[in-house]
Amino acid sequence: MKTVRIVVWIAVVIVAGLLGWLSFGITRSPDVASAGPYGVPFTLVAQNGQPISDQALRGKPAALFFGYTHCPDVCPTTLFELNGWMQKVDPDGTKLNAYFVTVDPERDTPAIMNQYVSNVSSRITGISGDPDKVMDMVKGFRVYAKKVPLDEKDPNGDYTMDHTASVFLLDSAGRFAGTIAYQEDPDMAVKKLENLIKKG
Repeated sequence: MKTVRIVVWIAVVIVAGLLGWLSFGITRSPDVASAGPYGVPFTLVAQNGQPISDQALRGKPAALFFGYTHCPDVCPTTLFELNGWMQKVDPDGTKLNAYFVTVDPERDTPAIMNQYVSNVSSRITGISGDPDKVMDMVKGFRVYAKKVPLDEKDPNGDYTMDHTASVFLLDSAGRFAGTIAYQEDPDMAVKKLENLIKKG
């Protein structure tokens, strides 16, 4: 019996060590990413129909949110809140850029993105484009996005999208600088954006 307990405790220690190592690797990954621009190079289409590339994420700090126009709650709420935070920290609109990247490019054409985003903010730029290229960007920025059919018996019918709900913060060199979580305390969100602007 004593031998069994020793074996169990050794197994517990090993598992705890593995979990600790994995946790360290996950929490450290943004630091690794911060050595250079976050994500991957891309060339897509802005809501005004003009080409937009990863170079748009340089020169000024940026807030980047991934979502879709059919989103019932998370996306409109986040965009509305982000617009309000930006007005507080950068009322002139000269220090901070913001982008809304669709995770549903099959439905979210640049024209639809323009109509949707323009109803919420003149400070946030919608991004769409060729579906394959959009999803390459989504994956390259380590964003989770998955199509979920509303009817499991009809996988080709109407659907919703599960997706990462955080706002990504990038410094003026395009490096990862943190996130704002969905439903994060508004004062904390404003503070993060203020710090992002100070960091440049």
